[in-house]
Amino acid sequence: MTPLIIGLIVLAVLALIVVTASFRKRDTYSAIGQLSGETVRRDRGGDLDIEASPTGKEVEAAARTASTDLVVQEDRPPVVYVPPDPETLGVTRRQFLNRSIVSMFGLALTGFGMAVIAQLWPRPTAGFGAKINVGRISDIKANVAAGGGFYYFPEGRMWITEYPPSAVQKAETAYSFYSKVEGGLQAGVVALFQTCPHLGCRVPECATSQWFECPCHGSQYNRVGEKKGGPAPRGMDRFPMQVTAANELVVDTGDVIQGPPIGTNTTGQEAEGPNCLSSGGGH
Repeated sequence: MTPLIIGLIVLAVLALIVVTASFRKRDTYSAIGQLSGETVRRDRGGDLDIEASPTGKEVEAAARTASTDLVVQEDRPPVVYVPPDPETLGVTRRQFLNRSIVSMFGLALTGFGMAVIAQLWPRPTAGFGAKINVGRISDIKANVAAGGGFYYFPEGRMWITEYPPSAVQKAETAYSFYSKVEGGLQAGVVALFQTCPHLGCRVPECATSQWFECPCHGSQYNRVGEKKGGPAPRGMDRFPMQVTAANELVVDTGDVIQGPPIGTNTTGQEAEGPNCLSSGGGH
């Protein structure tokens, strides 16, 4: 068994012990009779037929004035204890806090367990979410040229554009994720996730400006997905890239890399013509 599986088993056993102990304490607390405030107020306001015992002053006054011995009140049998109705008793503050803590602990364990299961769940072997072989670099560049500078690959929900070889050195300094995309950049291509980082709209290309321009709120990106305008918090997200020995591009669509921060401009590309959107300000 792997250390991860052993750790999960130990964690599950500890969680079961904590939850069991909490429920046992809750049962013990519920067995203790405690009258609610409403019950006490009713008892105080009710007419109870109970003979009042003489006060100390009355006993002293009777002893001084009476010529006969005082009559000592006989002891009465103790009142039989009747446990309170649980519905009348209600939930005590201690019970409420204990149940809240157990519930939050259970939710936390559930979330952790789901995250672990998601990590252990087998990844897709084909389509989006898997590693996709897009094809030979030469064929990809031919498709980019045929698309007017942009190549959309629907199986991976990605845009592929050319990356200038002269900008690779700048990318090595500007991109914190450079090691994940190094193979593709050195081969002259970049694979961009199709959705806008602002609110997730699909970003189309603009043939005139040679930029990506989001029609939803006006975010604009240059041809390699670096932000140029609009409300987006960063550049377009992208995927890790590798180039095989056969010079084929493999893109891992199961690992979405957050785009470069605002102000990153490794290629220096400006709009090469009129923008498809009148303004990149959005709202």
